[in-house]
Amino acid sequence: MESTVRQKARTVVWPGRSYPLGASWDGEGVNFALFSANAVAVDLCLFDPSGQHEIARVRLPEYSDQIWHGYLPDARPGLLYGYRVHGPYAPEHGHRFNANKLLLDPYAKSIAGDLNWSDANFGYRIGHTKDDLSFDKRDNARYMPKCRVVDTSFTWGEDRRPRTSWEETVIMETHVKGFTKLHPGVAQNKRGTFAGLVAPPVLDHLVRTGVTAVELLPVHHFLNDRHLVQRNLTNYWGYNSIGFFAPDPRFLYSGLVEEFKTTVKRLHGAGIEVILDVVYNHTAEGNHMGPTLSLRGIDNASYYRLTEDPRYYMDFTGTGNTLNVDHPRVLQMVMDSLRYWVSEMHVDGFRFDLCSTLAREHGNFDPGAAFLDAVRQDPLLNTVKMIAEPWDLGPYGYQVGGFPPGWAEWNGAFRDTVRKFWKGDGGLLAEMGNRVTGSSDIYDHNGRRPWSSINFVTAHDGFTLQDLVSYNDKHNQANGEDNRDGTDDNLSWNCGVEGPTDDPVIVKIRDQLKRNHLATLILSLGVPMLLAGDEMGRSQNGNNNAYCQDDAISWTQWENLRPEDQRLQDFVRRVIALRRRHRVFSRPGFFRGKVMAADGLKDITWLAPSGNEQTHEDWNNGMARCLGWVLGGAAGEYYTPGGQRDIDDSFMVLMNAHHEEIEFCMPDMKTEMRWELLIDTALESGFSEEGRFFSRGQCYRIQGRSMALLINRAEPAGFARMTQAEAVGPPTIAEEPANDESIDAEPDAEPLVARAQAGAA
Repeated sequence: MESTVRQKARTVVWPGRSYPLGASWDGEGVNFALFSANAVAVDLCLFDPSGQHEIARVRLPEYSDQIWHGYLPDARPGLLYGYRVHGPYAPEHGHRFNANKLLLDPYAKSIAGDLNWSDANFGYRIGHTKDDLSFDKRDNARYMPKCRVVDTSFTWGEDRRPRTSWEETVIMETHVKGFTKLHPGVAQNKRGTFAGLVAPPVLDHLVRTGVTAVELLPVHHFLNDRHLVQRNLTNYWGYNSIGFFAPDPRFLYSGLVEEFKTTVKRLHGAGIEVILDVVYNHTAEGNHMGPTLSLRGIDNASYYRLTEDPRYYMDFTGTGNTLNVDHPRVLQMVMDSLRYWVSEMHVDGFRFDLCSTLAREHGNFDPGAAFLDAVRQDPLLNTVKMIAEPWDLGPYGYQVGGFPPGWAEWNGAFRDTVRKFWKGDGGLLAEMGNRVTGSSDIYDHNGRRPWSSINFVTAHDGFTLQDLVSYNDKHNQANGEDNRDGTDDNLSWNCGVEGPTDDPVIVKIRDQLKRNHLATLILSLGVPMLLAGDEMGRSQNGNNNAYCQDDAISWTQWENLRPEDQRLQDFVRRVIALRRRHRVFSRPGFFRGKVMAADGLKDITWLAPSGNEQTHEDWNNGMARCLGWVLGGAAGEYYTPGGQRDIDDSFMVLMNAHHEEIEFCMPDMKTEMRWELLIDTALESGFSEEGRFFSRGQCYRIQGRSMALLINRAEPAGFARMTQAEAVGPPTIAEEPANDESIDAEPDAEPLVARAQAGAA
């Protein structure tokens, strides 16, 4: 499999085919096809197994529909190659061809070797008085990684996609390397790799935590920026793609693409889906002063969005360039990449970095953009999960709620509101009510569902949860930018001391706040996304922009956990198990605030501390920091996949962000309720083990900065309720998605909390 072109016939080339693009092994030879509308010729360069010596250079003989192609009958998987593309070097007209530069195939499925930074990697003479208008004649092949021909065959056996419904999805965002680099139960040579991600103790942790999907930070082949290399840093997060089909070899302990497939297969076997964070909005080639590594030298004017002065690039991403998905062949490349990862790699979905950029047509965001339409109609892609980061850096780039049906979105409004509420800010009751009920004010239109909201409090970008309650300010000195990078608007509170402390009072408050954030996240309507390591108190020492820290700052610590961190792990597992056992927390439709069942209960009833329903004055009390609600388990519009009425327990949620305790009285409902305390985040474990019950007229004294959850233990005729142990027992994974067609009630035009504020019934 590792043999190259036979030496005696290595220059034999046939016409080949214009499809598929890339290097395709058909069992007899390899077809090569490359799109370039403006090139005049394309040379295929072949290298020995070391990648250091060019052993042949072949002119692709055919040009069909702007595709250059040729077939090498003696080529085999394992062959290393690259391209040299001939054409005009005229930056003032948008063309930057330079055949002295070896280029990576945009469709390469494997890339071998590292990029060694050299001035020769630039198409112009660095330091020349004409800057990028000058022309560099140096050959850069020795500094470039090489593309590798692969055999895509793989024995998937009985691999079955979990196909977890959106309502039952619980995501953990994680970095392949950082999650296992320090894990003592993973073999040393597999730590930080795909293979390490499915080592038995790691899989056990994921399953016991209860997550149904891992969202992996970028695994497409990416480059370390030159300025980072010069500072002995690295692009750890990987948002610097240069190969949209190739897994980055830094994550392959075996060096083989098959390792990624094996990882997916084993995660599927554990019932866990794989979602990839993908970066199609820009490439690692930067602005007009960047290197010539691939697309720039293949056909700059086609692949990138250029300004009215075509020497320069539109930049909606802050990286120097923007991929031109307006062009049909560039859009095809993105779609081919997505289909490859679904069909060949069996991934279950994608999270699109700066997705507003991909939805721009002629520079403006358009919910009917060609990219969004292409995904929506694709018979393969519309069966997997699609998540947008719904913003970019361009004009009108913030598009939370603006994506079309079928898309989920990172909900930045959820993150900000929850952080501010538990920090103790006032005037947030209505906003908080919207966020914990699926953000209907944002998403309840065009038939969209609560799962459109990917709820999160922390993510890779920003503070970890431990740092959110430990630092008022960022501490990014290790990044080498004098602490100028990263946001200053963290919405955090250090509880009185900046950074680590042994003060037991502060430690207790911090642990309580962490439980508040996690319980709010997990029990809110929408799809919860946890940041890996938050469940065990991972800290980045106050660094809120650790994109370049491939070290202990970013890696998850598995050993020597504090007792409070071990308790936090148990708390997270139990709350996720509770969510997954009780569909009242993940209803497939938005709450209406109306009576939906024969017992007279509304699907949701908002409560003031008095036990009465929230009034308009309560909602608009800028001093109030306490909110409660009852979720009616017998709401009548919901059905199981089998068509049975989906009856659940009723729950009451109480939140007190005030620093003092408050008495919260049990509500006078239309049916008899007997409330048992399940969760109180003021308790050391977060769970009540005492069997405390409350009835109408009684009050629960909820501590300052804490949250409580109570379950109704009254037993209506014909309905057997779960015990407390059953309510928070081990999670199960549904085999079939919810029957969305049978449960959708006619939506009200006015958002839920707005109706409640106005005193609607």
